[in-house]
Amino acid sequence: MKKLLAAVLCLSLLCAGTAVAAEAAQTELVVFAAASMTEALTQIADLYRKVAPDVTLVFNFDSSGTLQTQIEEGAQADVFISAGQKQMNALDVTADADKNPEGQDFVMQGTRFDLLTNTVVLIVPQDSDRGIESFDDVATDKVSLIALGNSDVPVGQYAQDVFTWLGVWDQLNAEGKITFGTNVKEVLSQVENAAVDCGVVYISDAVTGAGIRVVASAPAGSHKPVNYPAAVLKRTAQEQAAKAFLMYLQGDDCTKVFTDIGFQVPER
Repeated sequence: MKKLLAAVLCLSLLCAGTAVAAEAAQTELVVFAAASMTEALTQIADLYRKVAPDVTLVFNFDSSGTLQTQIEEGAQADVFISAGQKQMNALDVTADADKNPEGQDFVMQGTRFDLLTNTVVLIVPQDSDRGIESFDDVATDKVSLIALGNSDVPVGQYAQDVFTWLGVWDQLNAEGKITFGTNVKEVLSQVENAAVDCGVVYISDAVTGAGIRVVASAPAGSHKPVNYPAAVLKRTAQEQAAKAFLMYLQGDDCTKVFTDIGFQVPER
């Protein structure tokens, strides 16, 4: 009987030790990513769980400017994927000093690359009957209110570029036509709920939105290229896991997810 109890005890301890070891082997990878990547990365997380079952992905989705600030203020993150070069440049000490005099040393050198590109589009509520067909229409009486990202949101910066290029940015502000959102999902929501006549988002958000339709793409040359730089952050304690995840994002499975949603994948 004593031998049986001893054997049971040993087995219990072995199982407990195995569970502890398995838990200890689990890696938590914190990814800060632009809000426009929410749907794509949520799908990819399911795929990655099969490829790397020992890695738990934890996402923080928000405007790239908000994420930049959080990183600068000490938030723990292993990977950053921005919807604009400006926010990544501010964290990268190697960025062009003339254009980015405040660049800081948060990015692990040799890990930065452009993961995706996107398209800026004008959207309206599905049942809109205001006859809005182009970015030019925003400055007419067809539009009473437009939703845009605010000044630290890349899609808002691209929208400002477009309307400045069209020569109507000051007019839109003077007429009080703009309501600002804190990230692209907030802009999308305002159009989905018909709280505004139109909004400027990325095509990837429009594809995943509900109750909206795309009426126009931004005119060629009207804004900076919409690039999504990605990088491992220097303060990571999971360097290899972070690098492996960024490598996975460049593979065929992820490319399909990205392109199905509306992103474009640059040649590398």
